Amino acid sequence: MGVAGSFPAGLGSNPGHPVPLGFVFRSRATKDEKAAVADKAPVTLSKQPRDPQAPKGRPTPKRSEAQSQRRSVANTQMTRKEAVKRQREERRAALERQRQALAGGDERYLPARDKGPVRRFARDFVDSRFNIAEFFLPMAVVILVLSMVRVPALQNVALLLWLVVIVLIVLDSFVTGFRLKKRLAERFPDTNRRGAVAYALMRSLQMRRLRLPKPQVKRGERP
Repeated sequence: MGVAGSFPAGLGSNPGHPVPLGFVFRSRATKDEKAAVADKAPVTLSKQPRDPQAPKGRPTPKRSEAQSQRRSVANTQMTRKEAVKRQREERRAALERQRQALAGGDERYLPARDKGPVRRFARDFVDSRFNIAEFFLPMAVVILVLSMVRVPALQNVALLLWLVVIVLIVLDSFVTGFRLKKRLAERFPDTNRRGAVAYALMRSLQMRRLRLPKPQVKRGERP
């Protein structure tokens, strides 16, 4: 039976291999030191703190990267300038083709308002006949000169001529529009003819040599 305060019987029964007291206290001290070190160790964040001046979620770029970005932006601006220049050249070429088409009657490059067989027939119908409205501009100049002369008789003649010209133009436009509408209905029964008569009447107000597209038929020629 062991003495109070002594080691257990299992430990003291082997006098050849006694367990030193330092071993027992050392193991307990080692555990306490490890726990203290674990408590004092700083918590390492996996995410790097963001620079206040850097974009959100991205670190501040290096100087070489910033220079490369500036060069890429400069190249992009140059490319944009070249694109604008190319578009300007294409627009100029398209206008030149349109001008040549207006002079020669090429349907491929005419403006949208002049394209189509209906509009072409309306132009040919107006160009193939004499229209009083096409002489409106020179007659208006003559009437204006007569009205400026300080002679009452000439001023009365100018006023009368003005009224006669207006009435003749209205009658001629009415007859032209009626005949053209009938011809269009016969020639293009299943085609959209909207606006063709007004298009032809506006063309009849212009002098023949100033009309665009240029006339493709002669006077008196049946379209």
